[in-house]
Amino acid sequence: MDLDQMPRGGPDASWWDRRYETRRQEYIDRPETGARCRQALRGLDRFQRLSGGYRTYSRLTVAAAGADVPSPRVLELGAGHGRLARYVLARRPGARMTVSDVNPSVVEALRAGPLGRDRRIEVVRLDATAIDRPDDSYDVAVLTTSLHHLPPSGVAALLREGTRVARRLLVVDGWRNPLYLAGVPLMALTGGWAQAHDGFVSLRRMYGAAAVHALAARCGAPVRVRTRFVPPAYLAVLAERRKTARQGRTDGRTDEDSANRDGGGRAG
Repeated sequence: MDLDQMPRGGPDASWWDRRYETRRQEYIDRPETGARCRQALRGLDRFQRLSGGYRTYSRLTVAAAGADVPSPRVLELGAGHGRLARYVLARRPGARMTVSDVNPSVVEALRAGPLGRDRRIEVVRLDATAIDRPDDSYDVAVLTTSLHHLPPSGVAALLREGTRVARRLLVVDGWRNPLYLAGVPLMALTGGWAQAHDGFVSLRRMYGAAAVHALAARCGAPVRVRTRFVPPAYLAVLAERRKTARQGRTDGRTDEDSANRDGGGRAG
């Protein structure tokens, strides 16, 4: 199967799950929609603040960095409004953060705002699927609410690149289940029609845990992935490179061989 043809519910997704999936695009993915794109972005930011999303993401980020690291090096990918950085620094004031986005206009806005004046923060333009940073530059790299915007090949590249530049890669996105479509009216209340449209589409484009494990196994690097449900509606992915791909094993295989065989280190 071509990588980008993989269903978002995973290679063994059921018939109904494949029918639930959509190829429609969000306004956020179409900057040419202008005012609706901006409205959807504002609505998403408001929804995350009101629903406690940023608090959840910052808690998971600090935990992934490690309690024994007083000044963790944190890379935020796809930063958008950059609000997550403020929450992380409130929890861990000694952190050093690189806040990034692939959109040049977003990066310029972040540099011109409060984040650009904080000495603990570097604001740069980076592509999450081809990160222009040396190996092991960070303790944790984090991407939130954006995984579903990437095609399957992009997810595989993110897993490969994120675990290369950081000791751990944390990805948080929505949990794939049609029941969460019940939250679309709340999105309309917080962000209007544009946010409701994008929320409806994004919920149907979320990746399931099985898809993430399958893509980790095909990302071209020995990546170990753990996935779990985080209340009220999140898929949390914690990925890291196996300690060494070439260490000898008693059974004659390497860790890389094992990663390719067992699906990238599947864990619940």
